[in-house]
Amino acid sequence: MDSVSLSEVTVMRKTHLGFMHSFRQPFSGVTISPKFCHSKVVGSRAISSSVSSTKSQYVYGESLAATADSDYKMNGLTLKNRISSVKERLLLDAFDDEYGGVVVDHGKLPSSPTVFTSMLQSSLSDWRRKGKKGVWLKLPVEQSELVPVAVKEGFEYHHAEKGYVMLTYWIPEEEPCMLPANASHQVGVGGFVLNQFKEVLVVQEKYCTSSNTGLWKLPTGFINESEEIFSGAVREVKEETGVDTDFLEVIAFRHAHNVAFEKSDLFFICMLKPLSDKIIIDNLEIKAAKVIITTKNLEWMPLVEFVEQPMIKGDKMFKRVIEICEARLKHRYCGLSPHRLVSAFDGRPSSLYYNVVDDDDDPSHSNCRAEFY
Repeated sequence: MDSVSLSEVTVMRKTHLGFMHSFRQPFSGVTISPKFCHSKVVGSRAISSSVSSTKSQYVYGESLAATADSDYKMNGLTLKNRISSVKERLLLDAFDDEYGGVVVDHGKLPSSPTVFTSMLQSSLSDWRRKGKKGVWLKLPVEQSELVPVAVKEGFEYHHAEKGYVMLTYWIPEEEPCMLPANASHQVGVGGFVLNQFKEVLVVQEKYCTSSNTGLWKLPTGFINESEEIFSGAVREVKEETGVDTDFLEVIAFRHAHNVAFEKSDLFFICMLKPLSDKIIIDNLEIKAAKVIITTKNLEWMPLVEFVEQPMIKGDKMFKRVIEICEARLKHRYCGLSPHRLVSAFDGRPSSLYYNVVDDDDDPSHSNCRAEFY
């Protein structure tokens, strides 16, 4: 079915009304029956009609005179078909999700806030009539002027990224909203890089609170989107110190709440094996660095000296982490290693972290016997 543009509808309306107006002018005082036969207008479009009764159609705010039993002809199609196509275009392009809701196609949004308002209202009515539940509306930053329109219609903020804002609308008033909330956690990693001499790679951050000034700490950072914990730990150490490492195990992780932007925080402490001894300091974040490798040109910080720092010594949780690391060195503790598996639920590969103390069927499953050096 061909679609009709706003300009086409406007031309149709003006042509039809203009034709009627000019048709009446020469016959002032003469009554003209609304039923008339074949007529032709000059131009590239010819319109013929037999009109019996008139009703109004509204397209993008424009009124279009049409007939109940219309047989207008335009480009070989009846106007009835044209109007049906126009009605479809009154709704936003969207597709159904698997939970009884709809996802608006953000690539086909109208640019005009006025047009968007009309289409959004019509779409909400249509989705409500069809029994839809949740609506996901992604508005690119280039069309941020549409955000106030959506909020006025009852949409709520869900989350925002650099290039867009996501809004949602729950249709069933008698049911509690079942749409999933925005991500509740951020994920961080700390790299515990240790050598056979029990010397640890530590850094001093350039920007920190006054209470942490001069503190030597582990290289830390946040996991990127679609990044594994083990690869994130290796990347952070490399970025901050220039030292290449191999991931060994997740030794422990901390779970805290109301950390940044009122989000919860998962922090994974990872043991890494050094592969290089050259430090390349990241001047944007790191003020200084000490390395664990015995080299004439670089310093190292013994683990004992690291633990004796006032801030570290007074931290019961970090003290416990050090005890765990020492237990691991003596094979009295086993951390978690990633194993790539595919789940039948989604068919996607993922990392399952676990340890096996002893597996006679497959000794490769056990990481507890692995050495750090």
